[in-house]
Amino acid sequence: MQVKRLVAIAFFFLTLVIFILLAEPAKTKIIADANFTKTRASISQKTTQRIAQNIYFSPEINQFAPVKGCESQPPANPPEPSLPAALTSTPITLERFRKPLPASTANPTSSQKGITYNPSEVIALAASSNYGERYLKDLSGQPANNPPIIVLHETVGSANSVINFFQEFHTDEDNQASYHALIATDGSIIYFVPPDKRAFGAGNSVFVSSLGTESVQTNPRYPSSVNNFAYHISLETPADGMHDGYNHSGYTEPQYQSLAWLVAKTDVPLERITTHRIVDRSGSRIDPRSFNFNLFQNLLSQYPRTKEISIGCPSAL
Repeated sequence: MQVKRLVAIAFFFLTLVIFILLAEPAKTKIIADANFTKTRASISQKTTQRIAQNIYFSPEINQFAPVKGCESQPPANPPEPSLPAALTSTPITLERFRKPLPASTANPTSSQKGITYNPSEVIALAASSNYGERYLKDLSGQPANNPPIIVLHETVGSANSVINFFQEFHTDEDNQASYHALIATDGSIIYFVPPDKRAFGAGNSVFVSSLGTESVQTNPRYPSSVNNFAYHISLETPADGMHDGYNHSGYTEPQYQSLAWLVAKTDVPLERITTHRIVDRSGSRIDPRSFNFNLFQNLLSQYPRTKEISIGCPSAL
């Protein structure tokens, strides 16, 4: 009887160990950015335009500019799926993304004189489902007047695959994603979302600063994020980086030049420039990988800081 009892106990513990091993939760998958860069065939080659680095985009979408400005407060019970951004019948122009200042307003220092870098700029407006309004208040009615930040990403896919995804209308909220701008490997800047609108660049996220933990909830179905006050810029990943490893060969010199040129036009201070990896609360994002922050900071210091790109809500609202 004693032997049978011992065998039964041993069998019980063996079964328990096997159950624990089989029931072990899956480890978080570490990825460089959201899984939205798979090439889509939704944009026909017959309706695309090619610019610069063989960049293809749908020109039809550019015929509808989003309504300017911000909304007061997000709805407590938004429809599912969420409503697309409101559009006008006016074609969108470069001035909606940045407003060039007269040469006389810039006051470069002696080290900044002679800067004549002029990257190619392409407008490939995202589908209206893939971005939304910025809000003056959060879901609970509290002011959401955070100073803007810049969040740096990388694509882990080609520029064209990202354009295809952003220009495809997604009814599933889990598939809605966008950056404000993307910098291709040749330095071309591709604009997707105007700076007064909220790009869906980071999900469950927070920015920690001298002001505390900054995060704004705009949808009751999703955690709070930095999107309401963030300007999202992504770098096209080099060919040897199309994987979820921790590094690759790095970004091109034109990409760093264009990034510095673009960021200088936002006048966002260096301490409020961050990365997807830093703001992500899930612990799964690691982009931008192999980013040389010292090189970027050095290039940024060579450009005069302006306010050609006004992030957030117009002061009149």
